[in-house]
Amino acid sequence: MISHELYNDGARRWVYLGRDPNKSDTIIDTNQYLIVHNGEGMLLDPGGIETFPSMVSTLSREIELEKITTIFASHQDPDIISSLALWFGLLPNIEVYVPWVWGTFIPHFGGGRVLKSIPDEGMTFSLGGSNDLTLVPAHYCHSSGNFSLYDPTAKVLFSGDIGAALLPPSLTDIFVSNFSKHTQFMTGFHKRWMPSNEAKNKWVHRVRDLNITLMCPQHGAIFRDGDVKQFQDWFENLDVGSAI
Repeated sequence: MISHELYNDGARRWVYLGRDPNKSDTIIDTNQYLIVHNGEGMLLDPGGIETFPSMVSTLSREIELEKITTIFASHQDPDIISSLALWFGLLPNIEVYVPWVWGTFIPHFGGGRVLKSIPDEGMTFSLGGSNDLTLVPAHYCHSSGNFSLYDPTAKVLFSGDIGAALLPPSLTDIFVSNFSKHTQFMTGFHKRWMPSNEAKNKWVHRVRDLNITLMCPQHGAIFRDGDVKQFQDWFENLDVGSAI
């Protein structure tokens, strides 16, 4: 698994972790992200059981593991949070935030702990003395309880499965290089996995006015600068839902 620093202003860092060349071909490739503020770390969608060893090995080069205090799981999928029990074993005091509707489902991945519930309207996180990391509702995109995370300091939006692309092994770039060509790897996924045009358009309207330099999905390449607005326009105009 590789790591790549996306942002660093001295107090806050964003680190991308993904593109694991050693993963089995039987599991989907995933992106994980680390936010560090004043030395305190938060993991975003930290991944599944299969990628846990590689994730920990790569992560340990970016931060002292005991300084990771928080995990955010955007929704319930196993590629996002099935490593839960392993994280509790490694970091017994870590706090894990999940959408409230999944609060009694996600513990089936193990760990025997009560999780922190995120209300439907979202919330802000306190990390290392800051309080500006904001959870933006993304319900039904594609999960009934789902959130994006916006960082107004770094101007980064973690979008989860929104913006996901199923890339062939030959495409290893971290960032989208040609938006028009990139849509071929997003279209089928979004049409099948996003069940509601109304829900996706509400999400677009929520994030359109945010100042976003990087949009970071949980699968595929990262959108930057003008490609962020291109994605919003593309997504808004895409007709989605398995019944169409």
